Amino acid sequence: MKYFEIICLSVGFCALGFGRTIGDNPNAVIRDMACEIQSVRQNYAQRIHQLQAHIEEQMGFMNHINESQKLNKVTANYLISCAQLKQVEQEQLNEITKIKYLKGLQIIKLLYEKVLSLDHHFASSRSFQELNNMANPNQYKEFIKFKEVVLAKREKKSMVDLPALLSGNTIISVVQSVSNLVNSSISKEEKEKELGAIACILDFSLRMQTDLNTIYFETAYLQSSNLKIKQDIELLFKDYTKPIGYNNSLEGCRTSDDWEVISQKTEEYLQKMKSNSGSKQYKLQINMEFPVDRLLQFIAQYNSFIDQGAKHYEKFKIIVNSYENEKQCEVQLPAEYKKLKSDIDFAIEKFNVAYKPVEINGTKMKEILYGLNEFD
Repeated sequence: MKYFEIICLSVGFCALGFGRTIGDNPNAVIRDMACEIQSVRQNYAQRIHQLQAHIEEQMGFMNHINESQKLNKVTANYLISCAQLKQVEQEQLNEITKIKYLKGLQIIKLLYEKVLSLDHHFASSRSFQELNNMANPNQYKEFIKFKEVVLAKREKKSMVDLPALLSGNTIISVVQSVSNLVNSSISKEEKEKELGAIACILDFSLRMQTDLNTIYFETAYLQSSNLKIKQDIELLFKDYTKPIGYNNSLEGCRTSDDWEVISQKTEEYLQKMKSNSGSKQYKLQINMEFPVDRLLQFIAQYNSFIDQGAKHYEKFKIIVNSYENEKQCEVQLPAEYKKLKSDIDFAIEKFNVAYKPVEINGTKMKEILYGLNEFD
């Protein structure tokens, strides 16, 4: 049994209309496409089989007559049957091409929405400044108060003000503030009290500084990769619709809801293909088949990016959960830290559900599109 037939049976007898809710799911479009292609092949199977049997019968007759008799009615019937078979096969091919092409457009439309959603996701991700503030004790009111107390009690002779360039360095700023405390006139008990008030802040910010920067830069990398995906699908759409004479961009098509126009242009192109023959018809056929192959390449690219994104966010989850003193310092940890953890969990869910890879691609998709089976 061909793979596309297995797909149709597995989704619940597609000929009866089961499993056809598409929504925003490109996998449902692929299953629907498999079912429709199977239906066309089944509709033409009997006609093709009858013509092939008739041709074989005519060939059998011709093998038993001499050369002078071959230009008779049997030969004429044989040639007519061959022409009819070629015509029926071309009609079947035209219908399958139409299904593949239009379903391919649906897949592009749905994947573009996912890419735009990803674009919005990355645009709303925490900025470098937000993550840097989380890892900078100078942004915490407790540490600001600590520095004010130390400044008021400092021993002026033993203290040195940092240059502006170094005062912005988190580690140097912390070291200077603690050194100033040690060299201040504050009693030992007060020093211990002041240090205790900022211990969790210093511990969290200094331990997590590198990790939070890693999250930011790797998120920025994913955002850049998604921009490349967005540009590639827009280029794919341009090449995909070029044969049928549609010149609007993917974003323009989406904005003006031009999908019916594309469908109409596809019908016109198929009629043009049907009215031609020979090499010209073959060229028109290839012009529609080639963009579908390009779509397969893009699906593989999209799947790779989604897999990569999911793995990155799983790593981010490990990073933000790695702070070993979280329970001890829970009260003093910034609300942004808890929000970051929540955002990462939400992103993981989105990558696994809303943005998930297209389930069928590569060899399996080619089996659906072209009826090829690697075990045939």
